[in-house]
Amino acid sequence: MASGYAGVLRSPYAARLLVGTLVGRLPNGTAHLAIVLFVREQGGGYALAGALAAVYGLATAVGQPLLGRAVDLRGQPAVQLPASVLAALGMAGFVGAGTGTPWAAYPLVALAGVCTPPLEGGLRALWPSVLKRPERVQVAYAMDAVAQEVMFTVGPLLVTLLVSLWSAGAALLVVNAVGVLGALSVVVSAPSRAWRGASREAHWLGALRSRGLLVLLGSFLFVGVALGSITVAALAYADDQGRQAVYGWLMAALGLGALVGGSVYGARQWPGAAERRLRVLVGLLALGYLPLVSVPGPVAMTGLAALAGVFLAPSLACVFVVVDRQAPSGTVTEAFSWLVTAFGVGTALGTGVAGPALEWGGTRAGFAVAGCGGIGALLVLCAAGRVLGTGSAAAGAPGAPGRAREAGEDGF
Repeated sequence: MASGYAGVLRSPYAARLLVGTLVGRLPNGTAHLAIVLFVREQGGGYALAGALAAVYGLATAVGQPLLGRAVDLRGQPAVQLPASVLAALGMAGFVGAGTGTPWAAYPLVALAGVCTPPLEGGLRALWPSVLKRPERVQVAYAMDAVAQEVMFTVGPLLVTLLVSLWSAGAALLVVNAVGVLGALSVVVSAPSRAWRGASREAHWLGALRSRGLLVLLGSFLFVGVALGSITVAALAYADDQGRQAVYGWLMAALGLGALVGGSVYGARQWPGAAERRLRVLVGLLALGYLPLVSVPGPVAMTGLAALAGVFLAPSLACVFVVVDRQAPSGTVTEAFSWLVTAFGVGTALGTGVAGPALEWGGTRAGFAVAGCGGIGALLVLCAAGRVLGTGSAAAGAPGAPGRAREAGEDGF
C-alpha cells in the first residue's frame, strides 16, 4: 500500500509542495474555530461569532475562483504569496481591532477570507508537471485527499493548544504567520516558479464554460451539504446522549474512515474511466450516510460514522482527476478553486438546513439531511451522465501535454 505514496513522495519537490500547501492552508482550515474562540474570549456572543465566521466563509468562496483565475493568467508566485500576506494582515487587523467595533471587524475578516490563496487548486495544477506520469498524479490526488483529513484533524487541535497556552488572539496570529511561511515555501520552489497555465480561450466564464465542470460542482455542492449537516446533527446527537465527548468521537471516526478509505484507494491503479468510477464512489458515499438515520447507541453510532467517512477521500481523489479532465485549457487552477467554493457553499447550506430539520424532526431528521445530500450528489452525476461523458476534448488526462507549460514555451 505504501509503495505508491512513497514513489510520489520520492519525486523531486513533491513532499515539499504537499507539506507547504497543507501548512499554507492551515489558516483557512482553522479560521472558523479560531474566530469563534476569539469572539467568545472578547466577550462577544455566539450570534456575532457565527456572523463573522459566515462572512469569512462567504468571502473565501468568492475569492477562491477569482484568485484561481489570476493564478492561471499570471502564475503562482505573483498571486499566492501576496494573497497569503494580505489574508494574514486582515486577520492581524481583526485581532488588533477586536470585536468592540463590528464596523471594522467585518471588513477585516472579509479581507482575510477573500484573499485566502488558492493553494489547494495550485497544488493540484502542479502535480502533472512535477510527477510527469498520469498514474502517479492519481496517487497524488488520493494522498492530497488523505492529507486534507489530517489537516482538518490536527489544525483544530493546534488552535486549542495555542489558546490554552496563550490566547485566542495569539492563536490567530501564529496560525496565519505559519500559513504565510507555508505559502512562501511553495511559491519559491522551482516547479511553482516555472509553472504557467496552458494557452486559453478568452472567455468571461473561464472554467465555468465547461458543462462537465458544472455537473461536478453541482454534485459536490450536495456532498458539502451532507458533511455540513452531519456536523450539526452530531452535536444534537451528543446532547441527546448527555455526553459532549460523543461529538468528538463521531467526528474523529468520520475522519478516520476517510483516512482509511483514501489510503486504500490510492494504493492501487483503478481500471476504467474516472467519470464512471466517480458515480460508483459517490453512490457508495451516499449509501454510507443513510444508516446514520437509525441513531443507535454511541458505540454503534461511532462505527456508522467511520463507515460514512470511508468513501469521502476516494470520491475527492477521483473528482480531482475528473476536474482536471473537464477543465478547459488554461483554467485548471480556477476549476479546482471552483470545486473548493462549491464544496464550501454546500457545507454552509447543510449547516443552515440541518438546524431547522433538527427542530422539526429531531436528531433523525438532522442526519436525514446528510442522506438526502448524498443522494442528491449521486442524482446529479447520473442525470448528467451524457454531459460528463468520459472526459472533455478540451482537457486531457492528468499529466497529458497541454495541461500546463513550463516558462518559456509558446502558447500562453
